[in-house]
Amino acid sequence: MVVPPAMRVLLATLVLITGLAGCAGADPDNLRPWEKKGQSSDNATRSKDYGAKLEEGKPYVVVKGDTLYSIAFRLGIDFRELAARNGIQSPYIIKVGQTLRTAKPAVKSVKVTPKPVVKAPKVAVKTAPSSQKTKKTAGKQSKVTSVTKSSSKSQASSDNVNTSQSVSRWRWPSAGKVVRTYSSNRHKGIDIAGKRGDPVKAVAAGKVVYAGTGVTGYGSLLIIKHNDTYLSAYGHNERLLVSENMNIQAGQQIATMGSSGTDTVKLHFELRRRGQPIDPLTLLPRRR
Repeated sequence: MVVPPAMRVLLATLVLITGLAGCAGADPDNLRPWEKKGQSSDNATRSKDYGAKLEEGKPYVVVKGDTLYSIAFRLGIDFRELAARNGIQSPYIIKVGQTLRTAKPAVKSVKVTPKPVVKAPKVAVKTAPSSQKTKKTAGKQSKVTSVTKSSSKSQASSDNVNTSQSVSRWRWPSAGKVVRTYSSNRHKGIDIAGKRGDPVKAVAAGKVVYAGTGVTGYGSLLIIKHNDTYLSAYGHNERLLVSENMNIQAGQQIATMGSSGTDTVKLHFELRRRGQPIDPLTLLPRRR
């Protein structure tokens, strides 16, 4: 059977279109760790948002495993702000069943009344005291000045003791490759690939303020307070090697990498500055 030239061109065009359509999808062997077969990258990204953020303004009832830090972490506010809203003092202890106020305090308008101008009364000028009285007064004044200086020194020393130490050097929490970066709208940290059981290390010295599985989306999670400004968070761990209230050193192994709360082995790492997520890559040292 002889196929007309016009028909041959039409068949060739159909074959070409079919081939292009088959190549349009993502190569299943090259999918990124957070992508699933048959799912677009955008949809996968949306399905992997971290942490069911608590609604600020709605009262929260403390459940077993909560700490003030983990609740503030979920609200996305500084832990001291949450403590202040509830009149909680350091060391920020909360109890199961306790209702916490999460709403911002109402701003009260203060009416300022101008003070009346008061004229100073005239003071009569007295004659100068005798030389003997002047010497006694000078001696007393000298003693008062000495006490004042001593008091200032004592206050400065006290302030130095209570001042939190800044972090001079940050370390990487894992040796793996970054497979997902920070996004202010979608992804509050970075994901680092690795093998099950790989060591997870503290990025700086600090104190463990949360260790558990009560924060949705993070699996087995650790939160470390480094000072009054910074917190770090480590999610999806296989095994936690430290517990709450433990002091840890920079570079100390705190967990092993796993896949708790997710479908692949990885570490989800976050840095919070005064309660707000920031891009960890802006503080972590640059890799060669």
